[in-house]
Amino acid sequence: MTSTPEPADERLLSAHDLARAALYEITAPATVGDAAGYTLEEDGVVSLRFHNRLEGYPGWFWTVSLAVVEGAEPTVLEVELLPGDGALLAPEWTPWAERLADYQAAQAALAEAAGESADGDADEDADEDDDDALGDLDDMDAADFDEDGSPILHAGDVDGVDIDVLDEDADADEDDEDDEDDEDDEDED
Repeated sequence: MTSTPEPADERLLSAHDLARAALYEITAPATVGDAAGYTLEEDGVVSLRFHNRLEGYPGWFWTVSLAVVEGAEPTVLEVELLPGDGALLAPEWTPWAERLADYQAAQAALAEAAGESADGDADEDADEDDDDALGDLDDMDAADFDEDGSPILHAGDVDGVDIDVLDEDADADEDDEDDEDDEDDEDED
């Protein structure tokens, strides 16, 4: 047994002024276009659609759902911006773990494709890269080292600040304290 929808109340179909007034409470009048039809909902509710003029929402419609309560004038139930057929929509949300797995699979496929396109020369390329890294050491000269013989960039550098310099200041303070302690010891004797 199928049910036929109730015929639309003519007062709801012609309540465009009421629908526009409700829309103007939530959006600027310039964003609301011409009437774009209606949808019959359950329980005699009618949703009037209006073209949307908001940039970034092509194919979306302002929708105002109206109803008539017995013995009263039409009233607004809901006002919203809804996508129409062919509207630009965001993709469905995918959990991070799935996106990461997809990304890793794509990276592995790219690496495999790059290895196959080299016709087995991937191992030779890896050996050449190792030789290049060691070759950089041969290019170093005395200007590439600090006064103490350590490389300019080493684990002691923090954001370009050589912490060894800071240690030298601390060593100087300790030496001064040691000298004062020695003088105190001599005074006691």
